[in-house]
Amino acid sequence: MPLSPRIVLITGGSRGLGRNAALALAADGADIVLTYRHQADAAQAVVAQIQALGRRAVALPLDVADSEGFAAFAGQVRQTLAGWGATHLQGLLNNAGEGLHASIADTTPAQFDHAVAVHLKGPYFLTQALLPLIADGGRILNVSSGLARFSLAGMSAYAMMKGGIEVFTRYLAKELGARGISANTLAPGAIATDFGGGHVRDDEQVNRMVASNTALGRAGEADDIGPVAVALLSPRTAWINAQRVEASGGMFV
Repeated sequence: MPLSPRIVLITGGSRGLGRNAALALAADGADIVLTYRHQADAAQAVVAQIQALGRRAVALPLDVADSEGFAAFAGQVRQTLAGWGATHLQGLLNNAGEGLHASIADTTPAQFDHAVAVHLKGPYFLTQALLPLIADGGRILNVSSGLARFSLAGMSAYAMMKGGIEVFTRYLAKELGARGISANTLAPGAIATDFGGGHVRDDEQVNRMVASNTALGRAGEADDIGPVAVALLSPRTAWINAQRVEASGGMFV
């Protein structure tokens, strides 16, 4: 039986892995605060699906590249919790992100700086802003990538940011341990969603390359990742802490 009620905040919950995690967590008994940047209609559709599962949900706009807006966003989260008769989140999933495919020779400073803002500075300072709202004994899960372990040409800047997130996660675990908060990293492999322009999903050659280098013989699907997020955000797995968990089907093993 799911341990509930609990409230989990998911950034980038309107599509892809964030959407799948939101629905999987709701099915496991969690109420969901999800964020979106542009896709308000898609976010509201996810809210409706969660409500159809009998859980509470709300979608809030957030640009994770704009750290100046995090204090105001935390205020919105506080108001949402109060409206639900709650004061704290039990889980935070830092999922929002976007792809960057460019060789080292072609990556521009502007591209690099934007990647830092979205994938490194954003999760760092958003987590900082939300720390007072995360319950003692809560869970933090940061999304990394298999690319922080293996290397594919054209992904250097993106992978560097994800490597930084893995270091950040270990420091979260160290500094928040006194509050009983555990923090882990989820590193998906290549997943067939619209992320990064949908190349893994839509480019047959890319999909075949991924499948041929994966022990289980196929590219990943969003449904492969949502259940892992549920497990790592569950109070039942709180003793897993400061770990990098790769869900890639055995890619490049």
